[in-house]
Amino acid sequence: MVPTGYNPALVALSLAIAVLASYTALDLGGRMRGAGSGSRWAWLLGAALAMGGGIWSMHFVGMLAFEMGLPAAYDLGDTLLSLLIAIGVTGAALAWVGRREAGRWDVLVAGPVMGIGVAAMHYTGMAAMRMPGNLAYSVPIVALSVGIAVAAATVALWLTFQPTGVWQRFVAALVMGVAVAGMHYTGMAAATISAEDAGAHSAHLAATSIGQQNLALYVAGVTFVILFLAMLASAFDQQRVQGELRASEERFRAAVRAVRGVLWTNDPQGRMAGEQPGWAALTGQSRAEYEGFGWADAVHPDDRQASVEAWNATVASRGTFVHEHRVLARDGLWRHFSIRAVPVLDAQGAIREWVGVHTDITEQREAEAELRESNEEIQRYAYIVSHDLRAPLVNVMGFTSELEAVREELRELLRDHPQGARIDDDIAEALGFIQAAVIKMERLIAAILKLSREGRRRFDPEPLAMTRLVRGIADAQRHQADRKGATVTVSDSLPDIVADRLAVEQVFGNLIDNALKYLDPARPGQIAITARSAPGNRVGYAVTDNGRGIAPQDHGRIFELFRRSGAQDQPGEGIGLASVKALVRALGGRIEVSSRPGIGTTFVVTLPREPVTGRGEAATSNPPETMSLAAE
Repeated sequence: MVPTGYNPALVALSLAIAVLASYTALDLGGRMRGAGSGSRWAWLLGAALAMGGGIWSMHFVGMLAFEMGLPAAYDLGDTLLSLLIAIGVTGAALAWVGRREAGRWDVLVAGPVMGIGVAAMHYTGMAAMRMPGNLAYSVPIVALSVGIAVAAATVALWLTFQPTGVWQRFVAALVMGVAVAGMHYTGMAAATISAEDAGAHSAHLAATSIGQQNLALYVAGVTFVILFLAMLASAFDQQRVQGELRASEERFRAAVRAVRGVLWTNDPQGRMAGEQPGWAALTGQSRAEYEGFGWADAVHPDDRQASVEAWNATVASRGTFVHEHRVLARDGLWRHFSIRAVPVLDAQGAIREWVGVHTDITEQREAEAELRESNEEIQRYAYIVSHDLRAPLVNVMGFTSELEAVREELRELLRDHPQGARIDDDIAEALGFIQAAVIKMERLIAAILKLSREGRRRFDPEPLAMTRLVRGIADAQRHQADRKGATVTVSDSLPDIVADRLAVEQVFGNLIDNALKYLDPARPGQIAITARSAPGNRVGYAVTDNGRGIAPQDHGRIFELFRRSGAQDQPGEGIGLASVKALVRALGGRIEVSSRPGIGTTFVVTLPREPVTGRGEAATSNPPETMSLAAE
């Protein structure tokens, strides 16, 4: 048996190499998934060289730290083979877990492969030793060293692809370095060396080998240079990433300014903290004034409590904050702002901060108020005009009845007159024209009054099960459908909404009635009501038929009052689709048509899932100035 020991300085050097190599490899490997296809392979190669080369260097320095009293040399071929094993296996393992589609369980495949490869590197390096002695191994200790290698490699790969900070990565590298060193020295402890007669072989080794300490320093020096270059590349890449982040932040701030917005941040508890230059510039509040919930002092007193309660509810639910309120600007004027804020999460899913934007919508709200006032004025005029027109019509109809009575008297007086029959026919024809015109005028006035009343209606939103509601409308028109040999199909999965029931029933009732009226008699009628989700938390309901279709030039006209298209072989005044459009618009939605003559027509009614704020108050004389939205 040969007495053995270790050079403490070289042991410390080997441990330092292992830790530094682990940190460098963790840093380079962590950049793989976020990199493009080209740079991804560059980072993989760097990580493999850092980890594999670092482990091999640690192993080699640890071998040189081993003092056994016998001269030793190393076979160049086996030594290089051990280096290639370390780099190749490490690269393969990193490539496997670094795939974009890789999951957390992939480390259970790559970790053991890498660990066994590291162990193979170690024992290949041991086999490269040339000395006047024999090596024997303790199988249990060898197995323990392999287990340490597998465990260390698995933990290292798991940590490599976790979103960690600098200190977390340093701790992981320290753990990995100590584990790798532990594997190496456990493997060394498994070896038993028995000396042979020194003789000429021993003298030859002593004469040709260079000092172990000098060799260790050479290996360590080259390794540190490689690791330094790798870390330098990582530093340059970090600067590039930071530059891109700064540019992205500047673009974001420019975008906020472009939409007349004010950017602000709050802490995880929803309190304003730190420097808020945008908010300060808007309100004139100092940092001491707006910190915490001091920002609420700049909110209009009528909106303040609702804003704070809505904000606290959103913070508690970790949702997206959507709200409106008035803010006292630096110039002393109250301005309307639309607010949207989202939570920013850290790697563990906890809220790191809230980022929000106040967007100035004062001009928009003022324009809406003016438009609402103008619409109400037009509706009042329409009502007054229509109402006042009815009085003369009543008189005309009454005098027409009087003329009918006088006509009987004239007929008796002109019985023997040669032109009596002609005069009576002329009077009858004139009275008929007058009566037809009066009836038509009455229908037109009724249509105008109907639209006027709908524009001034107060809606009462309620949850609507749309499949059941539309099927009820279709069932009410089943007699008309059966008479025309048509089939009305309603989807089983129409999304539910919250809206005024009567208005929605009128919209779909008119559309289904229109579809039944204008079917093509040449083929069986098919009417289908379907739906799909639409942007902005809306639903698009489609009423599709295979009827006559509408000419392209009439697509925009059919929604105009008293306008009809195609053959006029069906009764109607041309107010149905105008009424539908008015109702849909009042509900906060829109209606669109697509049609081809001879093929069919589709009307798409897009409605909000929730009632549009402020629509229900449109009929009130004093609509609220502030319109708040619940948190999403």
